[in-house]
Amino acid sequence: MIRALRVARAAGTDPAKNLAFEALLMERLPRETCVLYLWQNAHTVVVGRNQNAWRECRVDLLRADGGRLVRRPSGGGAVYHDLGNLNFTFLLHDGDYDVARQQRTILRAVRSLGVDARVSGRNDLEADGRKFSGNAFYRHGGRACHHGTLLIDADMERMGRYLNVDPEKLAGKGVASVRARVVNLRALEPSITPQAMARALTEALGAEYGPEPQPLDAPALDGPRLRELEARFASWDWIYGRPIAFSQRVSRRFAWGGVELCLRVDAGRVADCACYSDAMDAGLPGRVERALRGCRFERAALCEALCALEAEDAGRARDLRALMGALEC
Repeated sequence: MIRALRVARAAGTDPAKNLAFEALLMERLPRETCVLYLWQNAHTVVVGRNQNAWRECRVDLLRADGGRLVRRPSGGGAVYHDLGNLNFTFLLHDGDYDVARQQRTILRAVRSLGVDARVSGRNDLEADGRKFSGNAFYRHGGRACHHGTLLIDADMERMGRYLNVDPEKLAGKGVASVRARVVNLRALEPSITPQAMARALTEALGAEYGPEPQPLDAPALDGPRLRELEARFASWDWIYGRPIAFSQRVSRRFAWGGVELCLRVDAGRVADCACYSDAMDAGLPGRVERALRGCRFERAALCEALCALEAEDAGRARDLRALMGALEC
């Protein structure tokens, strides 16, 4: 049961620092408390936990233009952040976590500012038939995180310039480009600003959960642990992952997300494996990699190895076994 509401605001716009602060808030989350964290990143592409950064973002172009690339701990796809975005995070213990209620808080805030909005698909919020917010989720240590971005006055030209979106994904949405699929809230209601949205979210939080939201003392959390987390989120290994010299690569998009599977085959066995995905299940790629490493490189053996995933999700396991048919073995 939620007995306390806290609202935290990021002190700056550095993406690694903002992700580190989010992670620290999650670690230090008190019982029976909901924290709403509001933050902005300047000129940044954020990729999902299991995505291939080089395929999702035009990395060299982003760097040349002075932008930053970071990786978040949750699943889902890549997004572009600038100061026309307002990002939100709900942090709760598992027993209090309720995605429908958290999304209802966001919709209440957006509607209070004059825009009719609704939930769409697996993780999107839409207005006027277009997406203005994508959400992502993860759990750790009995705590849960639900975060996302709100497009208020984002630079759509830059968004299209840096994001390298899978054409199959766009085709599935019935659009030709990422810019055609999304909308800024200011295009629908010119009075909306990030500051106005932050106030509306704070008011909606109190209206949804009951207690009066109180500000969280962010400077009190500064210290060695915050700097340790910041170093992790800024590190090359975290952002770009571990590229492997693969001899086999297959990819396909399913209803639950896209999958890219890279295998390095040595002496007839899978010596190494990297699975990239924008699936909302952040743990799925790791389970696939563990199942396939060391497996004989033949379809029957690979499919048998993936049977281990059946207990958690029979539908995804079936799709992944179908993907093995595209391997040259």
